[in-house]
Amino acid sequence: MGVFDRISAWFGHAPAAPASAVAQPRLKRVQCANPKGLHHMAYAEWGDPDNPRVLVCVHGLTRIGRDFDFLAQRLCGQYRVVCPDVVGRGRSDWLPDAAGYGVPQYVGDMVTLIARLGVDQVDWFGTSMGGLIGMALAALPGTPIRRMVLNDVGPVVTNASLRRIADYVGKAPKFADLDQAGQYIRQVSAPFGPLTDEQWRHLTVHVTRPLTGGGFEMGYDPDIAKPMQAMLFLGDIELWNLYDAIRCPTLCVRGAESDLLTADTLAQMAVRGPRARTLEIAGVGHAPMFMDIAQTAPVEQFLTEDFVQ
Repeated sequence: MGVFDRISAWFGHAPAAPASAVAQPRLKRVQCANPKGLHHMAYAEWGDPDNPRVLVCVHGLTRIGRDFDFLAQRLCGQYRVVCPDVVGRGRSDWLPDAAGYGVPQYVGDMVTLIARLGVDQVDWFGTSMGGLIGMALAALPGTPIRRMVLNDVGPVVTNASLRRIADYVGKAPKFADLDQAGQYIRQVSAPFGPLTDEQWRHLTVHVTRPLTGGGFEMGYDPDIAKPMQAMLFLGDIELWNLYDAIRCPTLCVRGAESDLLTADTLAQMAVRGPRARTLEIAGVGHAPMFMDIAQTAPVEQFLTEDFVQ
């Protein structure tokens, strides 16, 4: 049994404290540039604002920074935890041109965010799309990423997973109330694995937004689907050139039932590039949500193991 398995066994599967039970984050935004003008990217910040140890947590395609509330609550005593809403999602602005919804724009926005934070280095936790952004940034010469966690994503993104996601992205209906929205989110996000009713409610409240005339809708620009639609005919997406250029310590977590990150790709990641440590989480597909201690504990161990006590 490896160190991560022992930690998970020790902590069991108790849920983290709900967001309502602890201090709430500071909600901020930063101005970024795009080819047709300027836009604001919103972010939630936890912990001591003067802490030089910064953890940037970046969400998946249709999600938002508040997905990381539970992980941030676990780590904000050791880190200043910063959780952006990638442009086109949550409280962030939408881009004027759907062609901008891609990794190059997202990397540029993250560089701007890190400059705003006033630090030279950050640690990175990226789920799905957030991990792709992290890989692209970590592969650059002079990267600010010191240590990185990739959550259910790697240098091969399967076409099967892209088609599954494309089936619902940008096609969500309007909802009469949050209960109806919650039912929809449980359906399309079933691969997240077993979550409590309170955790599903948290994910629903933050990823939707109220409509002026009543009801709710998903809180993202439907146009984020357009670049993905263009990739569906390309087969699997391979990014080994990026991964092989990464040198920072890396942990890659896979949902054992994931259709996006295969077991074979995970095995290759352990021997190529940064030779990532690997961890699989049983009973979860794409992607683990890190809303209970059994999932967050091994990540905390990895991120903080080299801190000077």
